[in-house]
Amino acid sequence: MQKNALLVGGSGQIGSAAAHALLHAGWSVTIAHRGTRPLPAGLAENAASLPLDRADADALTAAARGHDLVLDCVAFTPGDVAPYAALAGEVGSLVVISTASVYLGTNGTWMDAATGDDDFPRFPVPVTEQHPIVTAEVEGYSPQKAAMERALLAVEGLPVTILRPGAIHGPGSPALREWYFIKRALDGRRRVPLIDRGESRFATSATAVIAELVRLAGEHPGRRVLNAVDEPAPTVLEIGQAVFAHLGHSAEFDLLPRGAGGPDSSVGQTPWSVPVPVVLSMQAAREQLGYVPLGSHRATIGPAIDGMLAAVADTDWRERFPGLTRYGAEAWFDYAAEDALLDG
Repeated sequence: MQKNALLVGGSGQIGSAAAHALLHAGWSVTIAHRGTRPLPAGLAENAASLPLDRADADALTAAARGHDLVLDCVAFTPGDVAPYAALAGEVGSLVVISTASVYLGTNGTWMDAATGDDDFPRFPVPVTEQHPIVTAEVEGYSPQKAAMERALLAVEGLPVTILRPGAIHGPGSPALREWYFIKRALDGRRRVPLIDRGESRFATSATAVIAELVRLAGEHPGRRVLNAVDEPAPTVLEIGQAVFAHLGHSAEFDLLPRGAGGPDSSVGQTPWSVPVPVVLSMQAAREQLGYVPLGSHRATIGPAIDGMLAAVADTDWRERFPGLTRYGAEAWFDYAAEDALLDG
C-alpha cells in the first residue's frame, strides 16, 4: 500500500525539497499551506494541496490524523506542539524542523543572545545531539525552539524525529547566504577578501539533505533528535570556491586575519564568519537511520545558485529577496572599502 505524507508549511524551501524526495520514493504527498503562494514547479501536478491555517490546532490535528508521515516545517513555540498531543498511535512518524541554534555554548550563551565575538557561544568540535540546549525561558528564536523540542519529547508515545539544521541552502531560500559570492561573480570582482583567513566554519544544510532525513525518518519511526547538516562542514573559502566554480568565475581570495580592516569594518565579513567553529556531527543519523551523505556543500549548492539567478533575472535583488536586506546584506558589498584595504 502506498504510504502517505502530510507536509505542514510544505510550500517553503524545506517542504518543497521533502515533497520531491517523497514523491520520487513513491509516497503520496499532501502539502498543507496557507495558500498565499502557488506550489513550486513540479509539485502542483504531483502532490495534493490542502489550505490550512497552522494556528488552527483542531484543523491541524484532524488533517494529520492517520498519515504515515507528518512533517512540520513551521512549528516554533511549545504551544505549536498542542495539535500533536492527541496523535500518539494515530500517525506513523512525526518529523519537526528545529535548529542547530538551540545548542548552548560552554560559556553559557547561545547564537541569538551573542552580541559579538567575546560572548559568541563556544562549542566542542563536532557538536553531538547530547550537547546541552538552551533552557532559559525567554523570548527569542533559539529559546523558543528549544522549548518546543522539550514539549514534543514530553508527549508520551509520540513517534517524533526532531531535526536540527544549520545554515540552510537550496532552491526557494528566502535568505541565500551564497549571494555574498554570487553577486561578486556577477559584478566581475576579481579579488575577494575573507577574514579569519577563510577558515571559518558554520555548519551548512542543503534542503536535499534535510529532505533525505525526513524520508528516512518516515520509513523508520522513532523518538530521536538528529543534526541535519552537510558533511563535511565547509570553510568559508570552500563555499566561495564552490560558488565561483559553479558560475565559471575566476577570482583571487585575499585571506585576512580577523579585524584586518579595523574594529568597525565589515570587509571580508561573510554570513558564515564566526569567531569559533560551529560543526555538527552526523554520526547519529548514520547509526539510527542508515543515512548516507548525499554529497558535500559543493556537490549540493548548484540548484540553489541556479534558483537565485533565475529569481533575480528581471528584478532588483533587494526587492526579490527582502530577507537578505534584513539580514544585513547591503554591508556585504562595500567594494570601495574592500579596494582601499586590499590596495592600501
